[in-house]
Amino acid sequence: MREAPMEYLYYPGCSLEASGKPYDESLRAVFRVLGIELKELKDWNCCGATMYMSVDEAISLAISARNLALAEQNGCRGLIAPCSACYTVLLKTNRFLRDSPELKSKVDHLLAQGGLRYNLTVAVRHPLDVLVNDVGVELIAQAAKRSLAGVCFAPYYGCQIVRPERGFDDREFPMTMDRLFERLGATGVYFPLKTRCCGAMLMTTFPDVALHLVEELLDCARENGAHCVITTCPLCQVNLEAYQKRLGKKFGKSYDIPVLYFTQLLGLALGCSETELGMQRNLTTFKVPLPAAVA
Repeated sequence: MREAPMEYLYYPGCSLEASGKPYDESLRAVFRVLGIELKELKDWNCCGATMYMSVDEAISLAISARNLALAEQNGCRGLIAPCSACYTVLLKTNRFLRDSPELKSKVDHLLAQGGLRYNLTVAVRHPLDVLVNDVGVELIAQAAKRSLAGVCFAPYYGCQIVRPERGFDDREFPMTMDRLFERLGATGVYFPLKTRCCGAMLMTTFPDVALHLVEELLDCARENGAHCVITTCPLCQVNLEAYQKRLGKKFGKSYDIPVLYFTQLLGLALGCSETELGMQRNLTTFKVPLPAAVA
């Protein structure tokens, strides 16, 4: 599609090698179709998620900064992180180290023990940002092999990728996914809870609270006619999809709502097969018939 293919360094994170495998598969498939090269960061480690921060701030930042230092060694100025938690933690690390010389000094000392140094040159990018703002909605639409007409989707961004810093979309009412998929023929339903938290790790600590949050999200999507929820986060995807039977028993309702990664629905528009997109791994079947992909 281009004389010189775009290339990005890729940080999959832990989730995309396990429960979020369909996200990894569909992201790679979409980028391959669009002629974007992904180079996986060698020897990457867990970003530390959110737990390490409550134990030791400097160590938690060093764990995250190690990935940024490795990316910097690769000559990378942009690192794609699809998991919302990874994306947020890596962004936070950049900000904390930039704003606090004291923390930067502590982290430099810890990194030096592993023969590394980080000079704050790596931009952390979300794949949605890259697709919409680097590739462009119009170019993606030109590459589409089938229309998504007839698909009504609830765009669920979750609470992390647009907060706390102002980034590539509005913090309260983001529209990036809405515009992308509406351009591909789909219809975004009224979904005012698009940045409401799904409960995240509360599902393992305070499940009653998390189940209530998920109930609100799924009820809002269903009541407004969504055929599916599309999300950008592996933890959000698991919470919204994997607990539907448990929700039904607790609240006396029946749920059968597909929860897709945004890259899975995008991949269908680009002509990828369901197997390429890992859709056989999803727990709930996406039942909306789509036209055959054109050659």
